[in-house]
Amino acid sequence: MPAPLANIPVHLITGFLGSGKSTLIHRLIEQKPADERWAVLVNEFGQVGIDQTMFEERDDLVVKELPGGCLCCQLAFVMQATLVNLLRRHRPDRVIIEPSGLGHPAGLLEVLGGEAFEGVLALGEMVAVLDPRRLDDPRALEHETFRDQLTLADGVALTMVDLVSHEQVARAKAWLAELWPAKRWIMEAPLGRLPLARLLEAGAPASPRAPPGSEIHRRLRDAAGGALGSQGVVLEAFAAPLPAPGRPQREEGEALGYATLGWRWHPDDRFELDRLAMLLGELPSTLRVKGVFHCDAGWRLYNRVAGQASLTASAWRRDSRLEVIGAAGSLPDAAVLEARLAACRLGAASPA
Repeated sequence: MPAPLANIPVHLITGFLGSGKSTLIHRLIEQKPADERWAVLVNEFGQVGIDQTMFEERDDLVVKELPGGCLCCQLAFVMQATLVNLLRRHRPDRVIIEPSGLGHPAGLLEVLGGEAFEGVLALGEMVAVLDPRRLDDPRALEHETFRDQLTLADGVALTMVDLVSHEQVARAKAWLAELWPAKRWIMEAPLGRLPLARLLEAGAPASPRAPPGSEIHRRLRDAAGGALGSQGVVLEAFAAPLPAPGRPQREEGEALGYATLGWRWHPDDRFELDRLAMLLGELPSTLRVKGVFHCDAGWRLYNRVAGQASLTASAWRRDSRLEVIGAAGSLPDAAVLEARLAACRLGAASPA
């Protein structure tokens, strides 16, 4: 009979859309002790779900994704059930949770610190990931969730520092230093490189947590009431059968002031990489764009943040996926974009 689960370290990695959370988690996994098994629970705002495709399957790593809503509020009950099952089935030595970039962490902290996980999970410091360029955008500074993620965090990892000026980094550190409660640490993490020792050395959370009945948490729960996945769609979406070849499945939604537009294709649908990359590059730079595609050059992962795009090889083979996220009213016409994507498929007729 296996020993009872007790005091499994759990690390919460939060941050706004496109801040580099997934990249930072990848870098932490690269430092994983060989004798440990880790579990990663990923939540995405969109319903298609791209982030799970970024992780390779391996015996010492379990990755579970819940797309289509916010773990912190309307999907809290789904997250609890999923996490309980994950712990019992895989018995990990360490758990990392990545909430949606639009998720407020108060509800998630409430669940993790609740009776269901008492004595089972040991909640460590909450780490917020920040791209210093976000502070140049007045809309981000005015976004309550953006500010609360950083305020509640114990430590802040500054990502994308290789893409910004020294002045932007200095301004970000000065801005963070003015937050209360004070951060235990603020560390530059170029290319997502945060030392695992930073988490292992951390003690119990230092920052006072927003109580479950706080005004902040109440407002976020009310706002999330009509959000994506609030009626359990997320569970059906991830388990949905493959679309038929040549007939992609489209998913759309809007919540918390943002909208999402995504597609899934059968794995036999192949794309012309150059044409596809050109099309995605023409989308407005304000949009968050990520996807995984079966192309003439093999399987490729496309990731664009703040107008900066990357294209890398992918181990994912189940289906092709695309997710576009932006402020409500800013997304391209779904039918037009779907037609243009169809024209990028191998064997498709060139547009007249």
